[in-house]
Amino acid sequence: MDEENKKRWIELVQEQQRAYVMRLLDALEVTDRDKRLKVARAILYLAQGVFDECDTDADVIHWSRHNVFLLHDMGIFTALLELLSMEIDNNQACSSAVRKPAISLADSTELRVLLSIMYLMVETIRLQTEDDRPEWRTAREAFKTELGSPLYNGEPFALLLFTMVTKFCSMHAPHFPMKKVLLLLWKTVLFTMGGLEELQEMKVRGRERLSLPPLPEDSIKVVRSMRAASPPASAMELIEQQQQAKRGRRSRRPLVKQDSLDTYNERDPFKNDDARDEEEDGEEADSGIEGEVDPLDRDVIIQPPPPPPPLRPPTERVSLPKGLPWAPKVREKDIEHFLETSRNKFIGFTLGKLTIDWCVTHVVFGQGEEDVDGTPTEILYLGILPNLSQYVIALLKLLLAAAPTSKAKTDSINILADVLPEEMPITVLQSMKLGIDVNRHKEIIVKAISALLLLLLKHLKLNHIYQFEIVSQHLVFANCIPLILKFFNQNIMSYISRLYIYIFFLCGRFNSPNPFCWRNLFSCINLLRILNKLTKWKHSRTMMLVVFKSAPILKRALKVKQAMMQLYVLKLLKIQTKYLGRQWRKSNMKTMSAIYQKVRHRLNDDWAYGNDIDARPWDFQAEECALRESIEKFNSRRYDKNQNGEFAPVDNCLQSVLGQRVELPEDFHYSYEMWLEREVFSQPIQWEGLLQQAQ
Repeated sequence: MDEENKKRWIELVQEQQRAYVMRLLDALEVTDRDKRLKVARAILYLAQGVFDECDTDADVIHWSRHNVFLLHDMGIFTALLELLSMEIDNNQACSSAVRKPAISLADSTELRVLLSIMYLMVETIRLQTEDDRPEWRTAREAFKTELGSPLYNGEPFALLLFTMVTKFCSMHAPHFPMKKVLLLLWKTVLFTMGGLEELQEMKVRGRERLSLPPLPEDSIKVVRSMRAASPPASAMELIEQQQQAKRGRRSRRPLVKQDSLDTYNERDPFKNDDARDEEEDGEEADSGIEGEVDPLDRDVIIQPPPPPPPLRPPTERVSLPKGLPWAPKVREKDIEHFLETSRNKFIGFTLGKLTIDWCVTHVVFGQGEEDVDGTPTEILYLGILPNLSQYVIALLKLLLAAAPTSKAKTDSINILADVLPEEMPITVLQSMKLGIDVNRHKEIIVKAISALLLLLLKHLKLNHIYQFEIVSQHLVFANCIPLILKFFNQNIMSYISRLYIYIFFLCGRFNSPNPFCWRNLFSCINLLRILNKLTKWKHSRTMMLVVFKSAPILKRALKVKQAMMQLYVLKLLKIQTKYLGRQWRKSNMKTMSAIYQKVRHRLNDDWAYGNDIDARPWDFQAEECALRESIEKFNSRRYDKNQNGEFAPVDNCLQSVLGQRVELPEDFHYSYEMWLEREVFSQPIQWEGLLQQAQ
């Protein structure tokens, strides 16, 4: 035993490593809190790859994967889950944290160690590599099923983390480390339900199962093939060009030409060819927000340039890409509306509603219960449904507290419990380091919440449209739309260009060629996609974008030269263009051209002219109430086991009623004969009267 203790972990054979983990597992059950914490830290060291015994980064990654799968095989995750549940229900720690005037890292030490181990296990097992062993692939599928199934006290693991979020936001447990909780919650949902590529595959399989035509294109591939465009000129650049034109000098191009924009030698819808063609939103120019031009606005190229095209003879011209990136679409509802309008206009004849809502027909006239697949999405929705409003409000509270535009308030929730040290910094250098930690801490929270909400919306929409609609409506009622717009009402280029050099291994070797932060760019794209999902095909919510004056905010976001982010900004501008007025469209023709070039076309969509705006009054309450009524009917039909008798089917078949199995009490056979004598044999029956009534 002493010889084994002297060996390094990487020198032990598999049997010795398993024996050591088994001893750690037994030690986790001791009652002494300090001893448990010491053992948990030893397990965390194993999950991190025993970095003190490794010479290279590759060795650390190798041993981290090896150890994590070993820990999972030995049942460490289940033991950690029990300890986590104990910490969540630790009323003494919660009450002590509530009474404290200031909460620091020391108040959540054990929670942070447990969550760190669980996060490393979920994230490491989730990721697939080419050199994975066959038993690791089997373990991955088993762990995925385990996390997504109601195996932990009858509920999925993600629901426990949702409970931690609401408990923190209700001030009952202010010491919970929210950053780690949100990261683990996001990765758990990502693992159990699947990412965007898995979601695309699920869409394809679902359409095949329902005998629907295949999707016209893969949206992920289309977006990846897009390239960024230069943003519109700012007000300062316009003034400079006008002054140069007056002095008779040639106008200087304010935007550096990108090599990536010349791949196909096509015109850039944002490029300023002539000073007279410059346009800028008048409201934005007059607001003073664009008073100074950030040098990063001109030179940052977010999307890395593609490889240069092969050399061609001078006489050969580069061919333009044929067609638009997206296949045009049209809804059946729009076709019916067009045909109805045309009949009424040209022949004065109206057919009325020709189709019957199949869903309603199925509910009213169908027989039997609805067959619902027990997918991870369905299981999670069933778990979060009773407290869905609380979960949504809690997530948005955290998002608001972590937004860079939010001001510190005394009554707001404290999301810095797991970043502030026990002793506050006393030197300038320590203060600078703490400030960087706080900003990075907030950015990670925004990243986790935005990714989590987007995943939930996309998976719920694929699972059932009403599940998506109820989450969307809760988000809208909790002011998610103005919250996202407030997030973008900042110097977005400065936010995306913010860099922190934090690498787990050898920080001195870090050399980033890209002056931007992928984390913040990722968060911005997620928030834009959420905003698109909340407002798409919802007239009243689109009008909220107009009322909150989102157009100048979104136009400033176009300065980020990244194709995917520009696409979702242009989508949000497209749906409100016809409500912004003719003057706005006239002065923003290059933005209109970009919408035409990059956003999918919808037949019969009058987005560029706005001829029907007078016929579409804004009645927010009526639209949302009608949607809520449909959602409540869906939830009642599908999940309410104690349905109202008014809607329950009545079985009038004598054979069916008599053939039903009835649960009788245990003492029924003792009193059965007495009941027969009293209720049947002793009661006179007028058989003649029964026969007369039957006739």
